[in-house]
Amino acid sequence: MRKSTISLDRSRQVAVQVHEILKERILSVILTPGTVLSRLSLQEEFGVSQTPVRDALLRLQEEGLVDIFPQHATLVSRIDVAHARQAQFLRLSIELEMARRVASETPDETADALAEILRQQEHVANPATYDRFDALDRDFHRVLYDQSGNAGLWRVMRAQSTHLDRLRRLNLPMPGKMQAVLSDHRAIVDAIRSRNAGGAAEKAMRQHLSGTLAIVDAITAKHPEFIVEDERDLPEAALMAG
Repeated sequence: MRKSTISLDRSRQVAVQVHEILKERILSVILTPGTVLSRLSLQEEFGVSQTPVRDALLRLQEEGLVDIFPQHATLVSRIDVAHARQAQFLRLSIELEMARRVASETPDETADALAEILRQQEHVANPATYDRFDALDRDFHRVLYDQSGNAGLWRVMRAQSTHLDRLRRLNLPMPGKMQAVLSDHRAIVDAIRSRNAGGAAEKAMRQHLSGTLAIVDAITAKHPEFIVEDERDLPEAALMAG
């Protein structure tokens, strides 16, 4: 086995780390849909045995991020728009209520925490730092879960949002998208600080969360090879891979 090109923390479970790294590559579209994941190549890259690689891929399959075709290949899955729509519906249901609650119960504390993240986002709103901008976007929403006393729901929501996150990552480089996100975040901060006057917090959150799916047709047109509308539409490459 060749020397690993990835440094893993040997005090943590190896399979967990392999899963985390591969998941981040898929969510950030470094690994694009249809990419073949060779188990042998992954073993060599991470310097691990077959078992942790297998376990990591099985977990990715459970999350809908890879398609495993026994005796053929493991491929990065295409983005399931139907799944993304369901996740968006769930996020709306949860985060609209959270916005209302924090605006009523902890408006200044929550607005201050969100404003700090927003300031950091403004400094990385450029194409060279998409990943940092995207990570801060997740932090912005996590604050709502923490401040509303629902930190456990954040993990649930993250697990359900894999396809939605991939759509968002494709959407982010589109002209004006980052500025639109910043504008939405400012509106949310202001609405929460205003103690939800006139339902402003829910309105600002609804506007923000509708952004990606509102232009899903444009994303599909730009990246048709990344999208699947029908879960029965399996990648042709899987049938030919050895």
